[in-house]
Amino acid sequence: MQNQNILPHLFRTEYRKITSVLCKLFGIEHIEIAEDLASDTFLQASETWGLKGFPENPTAWLYTVAKNKARDYLKHHAVFQQKISEQLKQSADTFYELEIDLSDQNITDSQLQMMFAICNPLISIEEQIGLSLRILCGFGVNEIANAFLTNKETIKKRLFRAKEKLRSAQIKIEVPGENEIEERLDAVLRTLYLLFNEGYYSSNPNTVVRKDLSLEALRLAHLLTQNEKTDHPQVNALIALMCFQSSRLDARTNDSGEIILYHNQNKELWNDELISTGEYYLNRSSKGNVISKYHLEASIAFFHTTKTEPAHKWETILQLYNQLLRIEYSPIAALNRTYALSKANGKLPAIAEAEKLNLTTNHLYYTLLGELYSGIDNTKAISCYKEALRLTSSEADRVVINGKIAECE
Repeated sequence: MQNQNILPHLFRTEYRKITSVLCKLFGIEHIEIAEDLASDTFLQASETWGLKGFPENPTAWLYTVAKNKARDYLKHHAVFQQKISEQLKQSADTFYELEIDLSDQNITDSQLQMMFAICNPLISIEEQIGLSLRILCGFGVNEIANAFLTNKETIKKRLFRAKEKLRSAQIKIEVPGENEIEERLDAVLRTLYLLFNEGYYSSNPNTVVRKDLSLEALRLAHLLTQNEKTDHPQVNALIALMCFQSSRLDARTNDSGEIILYHNQNKELWNDELISTGEYYLNRSSKGNVISKYHLEASIAFFHTTKTEPAHKWETILQLYNQLLRIEYSPIAALNRTYALSKANGKLPAIAEAEKLNLTTNHLYYTLLGELYSGIDNTKAISCYKEALRLTSSEADRVVINGKIAECE
């Protein structure tokens, strides 16, 4: 890695670790102090390394400076004697002796506990994702604003509101007990699922794939498997889904950033290692009697990674979609089911099913209808594609749709 890239890389990987450990130490009510101390650590690194060069072990240097800054803060702010955890309720003179644990295990534990604190139903899903990106992923405010197609002031206000709600409710930074683990785990998985999808199916009109968001969601989901209280079948199913979807990331766009549809993708670009990892976690998810939406979506994604076309492929995918819609209905899943129906039973029955959905404000609906009418009624297909063009805000989608119109003319 080139020297100019070292500090940004370390900020992405180590800021979140330092912040999580300090948040756990100080409590959720002092989350801004943890963020400030972590930011000050990297500011000092930028100034010092710029003058003296990079230390032999940059990560260890950061951890040492972060510990010293935390001890100095505690030493000079005796108010913490009354406001934070029992281990800090000692005389101000001994604050500097406090052991600040930045071991691998405590970092992992702290990040996992922060995940449950942040993914709390008390705050909106947008706030959960925003805080996750900031605290657990080390994203800057500008990056989060870009991800959500808004300005940084809006994101700042959103993050502030979320922190205030968690502070007012005195949310503890801990993994829930057995009585509430299932409900709270569902909230965490939902947040990670949406975070992954924001990367894989980016809402940014100028970006098809935000690989960094998807990979962060996968990393956080993997943390859940490292604790027996959270290593549940649905967690493994979600990881399998993420692996299968991520395996095709490099094949989804061309060199110009334009979308390559599934049936046109170069299968040699599919990542076999991620596919194998997905199969491993899908097998792990089979324990127990519960089938979640993640199990079904992971199974569907698995069949999309098969490089051959077994006779039962699309019929199996169709049945999986039928079961998925019974568990949790969504318009996108219904559209995808209709495509699977066309592959399994032909376009005519799929057209009849698609038109029943009547999703007239969704560009994907008209894109699918255009695909289904192609070769049957090209005039109708072009009309559908033009309506999709009118509704979409994605330049990448426009390129694909215009290409489809040209094929019909």
